Amino acid sequence: MMQSDTPSVAVVMEIAAREGADPTDLAPPLNDVIDPDALDALFARSDSADAAGSVTFEYCGYRVEVRSNGRVVVED
Repeated sequence: MMQSDTPSVAVVMEIAAREGADPTDLAPPLNDVIDPDALDALFARSDSADAAGSVTFEYCGYRVEVRSNGRVVVED
């Protein structure tokens, strides 16, 4: 799991690292799978300490989970 300023960048960087690829070479691009702006907006820092939830999706053959605490988990 890698930390980044935004969940969408963290997802791309983690998958690229696992694949040994440049992030711009990933196919399909993330925006073909999920809207990166919506993902980032969904998990933008809020003042609510009660915020909880996650989004799970498949990307480049990996199961990706983005959690409300900002953590991105990638599983084979």
